[in-house]
This record gives sequence, structure tokens and C-alpha cells, in this order.
Amino acid sequence: MDRFVLTDAQWAKMEPHCLGKPTDPGRSGRDNRLFMEAVLWIVRTGSPWRDLPAMFGNWNTAFRRFRDWREADIFKRIFDVLSEEPDMEYAMVDATIVKVHRHGQGAKGGPQGQAIGRSKGGMTTKILALTDALGNLVRFELLPGNRYDTIGVAPLIDGIEFGALLGDKAFDSNWIVQDLDQRGAKVVISQHPGRAQKLKIDVEMYKWRHLIENFFCKLKEFKRIAMRACKTDQSFSAMIYLAAAIINSR
Repeated sequence: MDRFVLTDAQWAKMEPHCLGKPTDPGRSGRDNRLFMEAVLWIVRTGSPWRDLPAMFGNWNTAFRRFRDWREADIFKRIFDVLSEEPDMEYAMVDATIVKVHRHGQGAKGGPQGQAIGRSKGGMTTKILALTDALGNLVRFELLPGNRYDTIGVAPLIDGIEFGALLGDKAFDSNWIVQDLDQRGAKVVISQHPGRAQKLKIDVEMYKWRHLIENFFCKLKEFKRIAMRACKTDQSFSAMIYLAAAIINSR
């Protein structure tokens, strides 16, 4: 139980962006580092909040504090500060499916409102990610598991400059090719056999696409990500941001 995750260097970058100060009373300012380790314990083990070890304090207090930080967008800020300047020589886009545990179902508004859909694997969520040339996460979108990957690409690449975009056949779409042409970015996307006008792609550059697949493997080492147990997109996104922050800063 004493195997903590955060290094002193990581915490030094994170601390200024946390809610409260060490001298503040109440759950918003006390033991921020221990609280962050508590959230990481949940994300790493996939355990319910009620199973949080006593060394981290009362589970309900920790959960309510997580909710406060989530609402304040703290985990996104932590992701931003722990991520180095991305190497955008080229970017990579891909998606992975995660099953939704029954504890992650039943949110108000129905499953579609929380990026949950029924696919061949049952109730699932799709994590659509954009990484830099090193395979580090830059942005992500959550989609219901039964939606097409291309639906979430526009917000991923909006306002971001890169020299090329690598993707598999799922991203062989005319509008994506046209968007990349307008940007002056190289198209390195595997093509459907039925495409009328074949595009010449850089085969050697395409081989680097394994780095985004490696990222997903690292992300799913965090069990709360590999099996979604969060009812809301906000909570699931917060945990993805925290896990990705740790991965990017290793």
C-alpha cells in the first residue's frame, strides 16, 4: 500500500495547479499529494471508491473532493502542465474500445449522452486519440462505441498544426484528405481497397503508427480506463487526463 506513483519532480509541477493550499482547512486544501495518490490508486486498480484504503482517508470525502476537482477542470490542467511541448512533425490518430462495467451505466439522460453505445462487445465507449510524433497524447474525444471513428476527428485536429497525419483505413475519408491538403499536411492514411483515386503514402513514415497503439497499451494498464466504471463522461475524461499525464511525464 506504500507504492505511490508520483515523483517529487511530477508533484512540483502539479502542486501549483491543485485546489487550495497546504495551510487551508477542509478537504479542498489538506494533503493534496496524498489525495492525488488516492485518485491514482483508483485509476490504477479499477477499484470502487468504497474500497479506497483507509490510509487515504474517508472514501466518500475523497470521492467528493475528486468531483470538486473534476468540476474545476484540475485534471486537464495537470495533464497540460505535465506534458512536454508536443513534437508535431507528424501526428497520429486512432481509436480504442473500452467495455463499460454495469457500475458505469445508468447515468441521467441515457447512455448516448455519456458516450456509451451498444456494439459487438456490448455496452462500450470509444476513446479517439491524437498523439504527437513520439506517441504522447495531445487530445482525445469520447464517442459511443458504435459510432464511426471519423466523427470525432474534426475537434481533434482543429487549430493544431502538424506536418503529416498518420491513420489506418478507418480514417480514409475524403473530407479528411481535403482538410489535410488545405493545411499543406502530408496524408499518411492507409486506404480502402475500393478507393477510386489511390493516394501515394509514405510507407516508411506509416510504420511509426505503432507508437499510438503503444500509447493505448500503456493507457489500459490503468484498470479504471481499460474497463469504464464511471457513469459520466466528465469523470471518465478526468481519469484519462490523469493517467495520460503520468504516461507523458515518465
